[in-house]
Amino acid sequence: MVAADRPITGVRTTLPVIGSSTSASGATWLRVMLPGRPNGSVGWITQSATSELMTHWHIVVDLAGREVIVYHYGRTVKTFQVVVGKPSTPTPTGRFFVEESVQLPSGHPGGPVALALSARSDVLQTYEGGPGQIAIHGVENLGGTLGAAESHGCVRMATPSIDWLAAHIDPGVPVTIQASSRV
Repeated sequence: MVAADRPITGVRTTLPVIGSSTSASGATWLRVMLPGRPNGSVGWITQSATSELMTHWHIVVDLAGREVIVYHYGRTVKTFQVVVGKPSTPTPTGRFFVEESVQLPSGHPGGPVALALSARSDVLQTYEGGPGQIAIHGVENLGGTLGAAESHGCVRMATPSIDWLAAHIDPGVPVTIQASSRV
C-alpha cells in the first residue's frame, strides 16, 4: 500500500500512470509506477480518488557518461556532470520517478536539496537510518569529483545544478537511469 502523503515532506503522493483499464462495472483503474522495493514495481489504483497532473519533463541519468540530461517536451534543455555510485554501491538502473523534493538544512550532507527517487539501492537495504533510497542531491558536506563514480548509489550534483533542477522538477517526473547513453 502506498501512503497518500510522502514520508519526508508530507506532500500528496504523485504516481506516474503507465496504463489504464476499465472494469466490467465501468470503474477505471490506473496502472501506476510504485516507489520502493523491488525496483520497477507497478500496481493498480482506482481513478476515482485521483487528480490528473501532466508533466513534460524527463530526467535521464547516464551512468557511463556520468551526466544528468534534462528533457522538456522531448528536447534537451540542460546537461549536468554528476557523481554516480561506485562499483561496490552502484546507482541502480531502470525507470523511476521523483517522489518528493526535500529542502535540506544549511550544512546538511547532500544539500541544499534532494530529489528523492522511487529507486532503492540494490546493495544497501538501509542507509543513514532510511530505506536505502536513491536521490539526486547536492554535494554539500559530501564532496566528490564531478564525473566520478564514488557515491553510495545516489547521484550528486554541483550546488547550482541541483538548485536549477529542483526549481524545475516536481514529484512524479519520470527518471530513467541507464548504463550508457546508447538507447
